[in-house]
Amino acid sequence: MSASSGTAPSGTRAAGLRIVGGSAVRTLVLAALLSAATDLSGLGLLATATWLISRAAQRPPIVALTVAIVAVRALAIGKGTLRYLERLAGHDAALRVLARLRTRVYAKLSRDAGRLPRGDLLARLVSDVDSVQDLLLRCAIPAAVAGVVTVVTVGFTAAFSGPAALLLAAGLLTAGLALPALAFRLADRAAARIAEVRGRYLAASVDVLAGAADLAVFGATGSALAGAAGQATALARLERRAGAVGAATGAVGALIPGATAIGVFAVTVRGGPSVMVAVLSLLALAAVEAVLPLTGAAVRYAELRGAWRRIRPLLAADSPAPPDPAPAPLPAPLAGDGADRDGAARDGAARGGADRGGADEGGADRGGADRDGADVGSRRVADAPVPAIAARRIEVRYPGVAVPALSGIDLDLSPGRRVAVVGPSGAGKSTLLGVLVGQLRPTAGRLLVDGVTLTSPRSGVADSPTEPDGLGWPRSGGVLADGYVFHASVRENLTLGRTGFDDPALGRALTDAGLPDWAGRLDDLIGEDGATLSGGQRQRLLLARALLDPPPVLVLDEPTEGLDPAAADAVLADVLRVTAGHTVVMVTHRLVDLRAFDEIVVLVDGRIAQRGGHDALLARPGWYSTWTGIREVPDSAIGSGVGR
Repeated sequence: MSASSGTAPSGTRAAGLRIVGGSAVRTLVLAALLSAATDLSGLGLLATATWLISRAAQRPPIVALTVAIVAVRALAIGKGTLRYLERLAGHDAALRVLARLRTRVYAKLSRDAGRLPRGDLLARLVSDVDSVQDLLLRCAIPAAVAGVVTVVTVGFTAAFSGPAALLLAAGLLTAGLALPALAFRLADRAAARIAEVRGRYLAASVDVLAGAADLAVFGATGSALAGAAGQATALARLERRAGAVGAATGAVGALIPGATAIGVFAVTVRGGPSVMVAVLSLLALAAVEAVLPLTGAAVRYAELRGAWRRIRPLLAADSPAPPDPAPAPLPAPLAGDGADRDGAARDGAARGGADRGGADEGGADRGGADRDGADVGSRRVADAPVPAIAARRIEVRYPGVAVPALSGIDLDLSPGRRVAVVGPSGAGKSTLLGVLVGQLRPTAGRLLVDGVTLTSPRSGVADSPTEPDGLGWPRSGGVLADGYVFHASVRENLTLGRTGFDDPALGRALTDAGLPDWAGRLDDLIGEDGATLSGGQRQRLLLARALLDPPPVLVLDEPTEGLDPAAADAVLADVLRVTAGHTVVMVTHRLVDLRAFDEIVVLVDGRIAQRGGHDALLARPGWYSTWTGIREVPDSAIGSGVGR
């Protein structure tokens, strides 16, 4: 039975082995051995009992039957015990593999959640991952057991009758190879279609549930329900066809054990009646029945292969490039940018001491121990080191778009540095954030973290929520465009299951994020995906979540959306004060006070148009000086980009 329709990339194969690897592999091997021992105990029990009954009919001395009597008892007890242990070991291994696999798939899908329909996300995370359990328990283990049973029973039969052994081998090969291959071929035709239709059905169902209010307003509920019902009907029809294949192959399979047993009896009885005629005939019947589950395993494998193909690419772990001898220097500044860079350095140095000092003093009032990573019950700041991040000539192109979203981006984020990225909508600001936090793969260029070049997106799987993912990516987070708000209370949306935060800590995080009135409403329920919140409230709730336990690298995508300039400045000042010592990268196209930032980068059409400190940029004609004089620069006035 083919393992796959094509050759999988070595990365996905290796990733799949890592998912099943470790102690789970040992437990799976143990489960397979126990399952084989269980089946062999059953065959031994049948053969011994048959011999005992046949021999007893010859009225031998009771002493001659003593060993057989004890063996029957031992094998009967052993079969039940071994079956229990096999189920325990097999399901323990399968559930551990499922836990690891679901964690990895969730982390991978969370990075691409915006690109896939919710129904497809649900199918991959739930039904596709659950299918791996059947892949292990109903496909892999039965195949291993069938091999052991075939070798042992054919070898035992050959010791008494060569022709009977050949007939038994033919029956076993027919039931264990030919029939499963036929069943697989028939079922495989419908399996991919079933997986595709199931994904569409789940997507349509989620759309109906999530968009019920909008559908009712536009009078489209009936058509949406009809679409979902149509997908359900198509899915049921395909599943009935697959069931018919299983029933047909099962009916054919039921004939093979009897035919094999009759053939073995006909061959062995020629030598005259004997005890072994009955033993070998019934052993052949039971042995073929023991490999018949391979037919069902083949059908199930055909059904699972589509699901495995959907999740297999998610398992490929990207590895960082080897460390460079030394971080590469930035290219020479472009003409006209030197003054801005120098101004940024001077302004950053002048402001840095005052701003950092003020931040530290303010932070002391809020619990100085927090700044060392201590958990004081009121505010917790991770003690992970703040990394040095550098971007070198980064370019990002989206599929199907000729113009790059980012081109020639150079950026230095030394530990504790604050950088603001501004520009018109569509200039590529959010794309740049995606690259910096490891969500997007640069088309060209390099990203260096503490001197290690990383050009692949993060795996998304970390050993713990507060540690890097093992591939060199630092822990980062904050307010991103795809941040999710759950259908839960304010408290639960802030903590996300984390412990050690009391109500005052939650209240301070909300206050720092510009939601002081929410400090007394921690148990209020929020609608799914923030349906009951305005856009600005949603952003500030995500900001409060990040400020509760600030990561070493804090990224902010329009954190002050929906606030007037004065309120936005106040919230931003609180954020910078609370995150003293952390690297902060903020993107915005709204009018906010950026004087506290070490560097301001102006993106236009995916390229850096200006960079420098606030005072230096304000003194030069350009986008930034114009932007600070009006509420918001229309895209048409500056140029529209293709960034996202």
